[in-house]
Amino acid sequence: MSDVDTHTDPQDDGGPGGAYEERPPLLVLDGVVRRYRQGEATLEVLAGASMVMNAGESIALIAPSGTGKSTLLHVAGLLERPDSGEVFLDGEPTSGLSDDARTAIRRNQIGFVYQFHHLLPEFSALENVVMPQLIRGLAPAEAKSRAEDLLGYLGLGKRLTHRPAELSGGEQQRVAIARAVANAPRLLFADEPTGNLDPTTSAHVFQTLTALARASGLSAMVATHNLDLAATLDRRVTLRDGVLVEV
Repeated sequence: MSDVDTHTDPQDDGGPGGAYEERPPLLVLDGVVRRYRQGEATLEVLAGASMVMNAGESIALIAPSGTGKSTLLHVAGLLERPDSGEVFLDGEPTSGLSDDARTAIRRNQIGFVYQFHHLLPEFSALENVVMPQLIRGLAPAEAKSRAEDLLGYLGLGKRLTHRPAELSGGEQQRVAIARAVANAPRLLFADEPTGNLDPTTSAHVFQTLTALARASGLSAMVATHNLDLAATLDRRVTLRDGVLVEV
């Protein structure tokens, strides 16, 4: 696969002569291997997967079920450690970090959206988006204001007090998207975020997700089977025999 050029920041003066300092990519997977034990056998899901993702870039991960898409997202999102290889964030290796340090990175810099919304059923849409911000330490008033703004942007301004059971499938998933970006992460990983929705609702939710990512400068990797939706993102990759390949 071909590398993607890293961005440079014209505000960063590299020193004499006015040369600019080149920033590292936001996320790099370098030869990532992930294995699982199945009885006495070992299943190698990722077999040296490598990828470069720059700030603000959106990538569609297209591959059949069972090829390791979820595993890749979990490793890239620091939910799992690779068995070998490395995941770099801002040029810094992460696999050797403590569990607490990895949790802090996930809480502050990474958002996740799954096929099922996983909303807390006893809380309203607003409360579901406020919750992660309170956990991070934001003041309740600020968290509430941010949640209202996000849900309003996603077209849910009149549904703030509704619980998940009172929302449609598309509305529930939009609340899940708002929750995922509530703490202003830099990276967003979405695992088949429209897999449970009908085609019309799926397209609307996908467009909402990508529009929000672009408006906020998020880097996003979205696993999807929908080739039409994948075509709207910056790049498309697939997994072949545990290795990432550009398509």
